[in-house]
Amino acid sequence: KAEGHVEGEKVENPDTGLYYDEYLRQVIDVLETDKHFREKLQTADIEEIKSGKLSRELDLVSHHVRTRLDELKRQEVARLRMLIKAKMDSVQDTGIDHQALLKQFEHLNHQNPDTFEPKDLDMLIKAVSARYQ
Repeated sequence: KAEGHVEGEKVENPDTGLYYDEYLRQVIDVLETDKHFREKLQTADIEEIKSGKLSRELDLVSHHVRTRLDELKRQEVARLRMLIKAKMDSVQDTGIDHQALLKQFEHLNHQNPDTFEPKDLDMLIKAVSARYQ
């Protein structure tokens, strides 16, 4: 008998090595709870995903999914702020450009820290794609 996965079993994905790996996984998990988005994701080809076409589908997900994505983004922004603060504390240089530090984090729109928008999904996809090119 060939080995297979039981229906509904959680498949363990290898670590991507990205410093935002946990955020990426959580966003994907939440998006896959929306039936419409999951169907679009399963039928999309890699170019549709990379081009941002899939990101526009975010406007069609349920309110519950958007609320959860907003919450995940706020948590990620808080995590990044802690990283920046730790870096600032270690350097003890008051001349640090906070905006320049934030721009290092290209996987989300730091200009809007409260809501997860199609631009955030697009930026997350592009950041992951750039890492693997």
